[in-house]
Amino acid sequence: MKNHFIWIAFALMISPLSTTNAQLFKNIKKILNGGGTGFTEQEAASGIREALTKGTGNSVDILSLADGYFGNPEIKIPFPEDARLVESRLRSMGLGKKVDEAILSINRAAENAAVEAKPIFVNAITGMSIQDAFGIVKGANNAATEYLRKTTSTDLRAKFKPVIKKSLDKVQATKYWGDVINSYNTIPLVQKINPDLADYVTGKAIDGLFVMIAKEELKIRKDPLARTSELLKKVFGN
Repeated sequence: MKNHFIWIAFALMISPLSTTNAQLFKNIKKILNGGGTGFTEQEAASGIREALTKGTGNSVDILSLADGYFGNPEIKIPFPEDARLVESRLRSMGLGKKVDEAILSINRAAENAAVEAKPIFVNAITGMSIQDAFGIVKGANNAATEYLRKTTSTDLRAKFKPVIKKSLDKVQATKYWGDVINSYNTIPLVQKINPDLADYVTGKAIDGLFVMIAKEELKIRKDPLARTSELLKKVFGN
């Protein structure tokens, strides 16, 4: 409210002498109504919370299905960077099936863990201040995604990693990965390798989640058909 009074005073100072009372009142009303945006700060907060709830919910629902990660080339989790040589050598030795099993299983582990993100996102969304929300609405096309990345990444990693570890065992990823690494480590003269699989999959799973959330955010900002409520149309239609 204090900001509103400052802007009203500013409007009074810069208004030309020819400005009528009616015009001046209209300008002040615009300021009180969100600086001429057509919505109030409270509506902006409610709108961005609704958009984030919708976007994160859709993303989690998609990723937690079979092939949510594995079937999406943009976020499919490959071999760790420092294990690419392992993959190449094993495929050249006719062990491609073992490699494929390992890649499928680590993506299945990420899909199993994705659902754990929902309550973390809900907490971040409900705890968002009106000022943060208003800034996000008027910010870049990925402003909401970056806000969530900043406020939830630590909690997501803490929640995801134990679930990923459990999922890796459940889908036999640990076994397949162990088979692959053991096969590689038996090759004479190669440098032995054994990356932290759970940590790697956790990081990639979270990265993929934010890729999908960014897409959902952009859709709501750019596509009128994605604004499925009057509030979303009002806040993002300007």
